[in-house]
Amino acid sequence: MQKVTSAPLAVTCGEPAGIGFDITIAAWAQRDTLDLPPFALFGDADAITERASLLGSALPVQRIDTLAAVSTYFHQALPVVHIPQSKPTRAGQPDTANGAAVIAAIDAATAQVMSGQACALVTNPIAKNVLYAAGFSHPGHTEYLAVLATRHRPGYQFTPVMMLACDELRVAPLTIHVPLASVAGLITRKMIAETTHIVHAALIQDFGITNPRIAIAGLNPHAGESGTIGREDEEIVRPAVEALRQAGLSVTGPHSADTLFHAAARETYDAVIAMYHDQALIPIKTLAFDRGVNMTLGLPFVRTSPDHGTAFDIAGSGRARPDSLIEALRLAQRAAERRGAALPS
Repeated sequence: MQKVTSAPLAVTCGEPAGIGFDITIAAWAQRDTLDLPPFALFGDADAITERASLLGSALPVQRIDTLAAVSTYFHQALPVVHIPQSKPTRAGQPDTANGAAVIAAIDAATAQVMSGQACALVTNPIAKNVLYAAGFSHPGHTEYLAVLATRHRPGYQFTPVMMLACDELRVAPLTIHVPLASVAGLITRKMIAETTHIVHAALIQDFGITNPRIAIAGLNPHAGESGTIGREDEEIVRPAVEALRQAGLSVTGPHSADTLFHAAARETYDAVIAMYHDQALIPIKTLAFDRGVNMTLGLPFVRTSPDHGTAFDIAGSGRARPDSLIEALRLAQRAAERRGAALPS
């Protein structure tokens, strides 16, 4: 018998001065129309009530102490696990004094997922520069969640991999927030192998693809054109691809990135490993700017996030679109259900 999770999603507030509150309010307002999975927000209950008022929304908020209460209240009110802020929130004007509350919301929501009280984690966008003033010392959400996972499972080390996903494309960048001038020196056969194995496992576990096909992009124009435009593709990428194929994975490459993302090419693979940030994000944001989802692979729990930032310039204006958050909620629920179904009866 398959086990399908009935636990709710845990949604973090993100940076309270950004659009996290806006899109959470908008998503909850469409919960019945879109048949969204139940979720609870981890954040300041008063702050989201104030944002709803600013947006002209009659949002009912229900403070809860346990996620078991979500099923009782979700269709009548937004369940909120109250994480108090130090200062009131002003839309578009972040305050470093509230950084600790943002971190506390991430910590609390992750703990609920790790304990099984929530089936997956969905994070609203943060502003790292604000968190740094509160003692945050990690490059971003993704790396911090790996630290939290190890905290909850001592002795394990997790390698997080960022995947951007939409209906048309799944792509994982090998390197992320590093200068372009540094990319070539960072790429190794081991990095390509580890990332590809993590993506392969996630395609099976979280996306339900039995025999995943993975395309690996080249680093240089035309994938190096047989070594005439840089040697990295011949000396690093191609040997890594061959080793992966010998290990039994359905992997191809290195592919010229300029011909890898059109419609016909996308029919030939289930995911792409890209070499650097823009090589991955430009195609998916072109295809699905408002619908893309950021998913962290390689963790012992499901984590998704909208594929956009805090958008301080439109926070509180009513112009923020919840599409990406809605897709993040849906993807998190589907992945959690697949993981639950894979558990022994």
